[in-house]
Amino acid sequence: MTDPILKVHGISKGFPGVQALKDVDLEVHSGEVLVLVGENGAGKSTLMKILSGIYTKDEGTITFEGAEVELTSPLQAQHLGITIIHQEMNMMPDLTVAQNIYVGREPTVGPFLSERKLNKKATELLNALEIDLNPRQLVSELTVAKQQMVEIAKALSFDAKVLIMDEPTSALTDSETEILFELIEQLKSRGTGIVYISHRMDELRRLADRVSVLRDGTYIGSLEKSEISVPKIIEMMVGRKIDEGARPTAREHADDPIVLDVNGLSTKSLLKDVSFQLHRGEILGFAGLMGAGRTETARAIIGADPREGGTISVAGKAVRIKQPADAVKLGIGYLSEDRKLLGLMLEQDVTFNTVLASLGTYANSIGWMQDGKAKSQAKDYVRTLRVKTPSVNQIVKLLSGGNQQKVVIAKWLLRDCDVLIFDEPTRGIDIGAKEEIYRLMRELAASGKSIIVISSELPEILRVANRIVVMANGQITGVLRNEEASQEKIMQYAAHAEVDE
Repeated sequence: MTDPILKVHGISKGFPGVQALKDVDLEVHSGEVLVLVGENGAGKSTLMKILSGIYTKDEGTITFEGAEVELTSPLQAQHLGITIIHQEMNMMPDLTVAQNIYVGREPTVGPFLSERKLNKKATELLNALEIDLNPRQLVSELTVAKQQMVEIAKALSFDAKVLIMDEPTSALTDSETEILFELIEQLKSRGTGIVYISHRMDELRRLADRVSVLRDGTYIGSLEKSEISVPKIIEMMVGRKIDEGARPTAREHADDPIVLDVNGLSTKSLLKDVSFQLHRGEILGFAGLMGAGRTETARAIIGADPREGGTISVAGKAVRIKQPADAVKLGIGYLSEDRKLLGLMLEQDVTFNTVLASLGTYANSIGWMQDGKAKSQAKDYVRTLRVKTPSVNQIVKLLSGGNQQKVVIAKWLLRDCDVLIFDEPTRGIDIGAKEEIYRLMRELAASGKSIIVISSELPEILRVANRIVVMANGQITGVLRNEEASQEKIMQYAAHAEVDE
């Protein structure tokens, strides 16, 4: 193999109370995809932020194209040829697609910016990348998936020699993911070295030329393409073996009390006559392609979106839910797919976010927070969910994405809701942390809680759900017991195709 285009040796980085990286080595070669894996908190994103100039290293050396370099800013890294696509998008919603792609690099006519040249340049780039976007459209009007495609286009607008992709497909549809994979093959053929961070084992199998593993901020090892084995990689990541294939044992819930009965739920924009029942102690999965109506169903149930028709009954009693606060009072908790926008107060600490849905319980007679009681509860959930944080006083925005998700889950567990709706609960969470959440779901169901799980990952739905509701175009197209379900059958229902019995 040729000399690496990028090499790091002995990299260490610490933050107050946390040693994020310890003596890490890594190599990236031209024209290869290096898949970097590790649990949340393993140090993947920290290392990538060092390589892209966002963070400065404490110790170690970085060699790029044979010369040792000091990366002190993102602009410097970009000028060298190192570009990053972040897991958490950083768009400017009030600017257009073209303006976001070329911000700071806008073409000019004399002393003035040229919108015509800017839009032409963006159109040529988007066409070359086969990305179907209007360069003049405001980013605020785009779906999350299309915003992610803007991020990708922006990163690829630089002449990158090393392209870092941090969970780039987390909000993409299957067709958009295929476009991205084709782009990656094009970049490889041009000699671009790609560092690809992902928790999805199917992506690893598809893309990886090599795999490198981090655990607890240290480098564990690398595997060449011929050595790649998913069980081996998982064991390297978590330090133990995990059975990925286990599915819930068959269980009939017909005799269990119905805790949530949704009948004829409809909305103006999408949902049409959605009806289903959720039993006590049941985990009910919702599957479907992006835009099928899964999240819209959850939001209509909790009163976040207006509904045009249908009824909702909780524990056998018809209820009127006009806003999310009504749902919470009825014992229904909703964990949003967008944890940063709708699930957390990022500038507050772990304790405050944990008790956020139960503030009345932790206030004294004059309204002041009982800090000791709140911190004690937060510490209990940090231990139970294995949240990696230096303390419950840590500001939530400083936690990794997976640990932020755990804090959202802790919030609803503390509220002690009888019905829990988890919308993409493990998005951006590593294999080991997923297992902990799956275990937690099973324990909650066994204790009598009822859970709705919305997930775009079919292996996840099959792993946790007793029954699976499949949606397409705002309608339920099938309901399957886990033991009769398969990925192929679910996809047939999701595509609203004829199902082979």
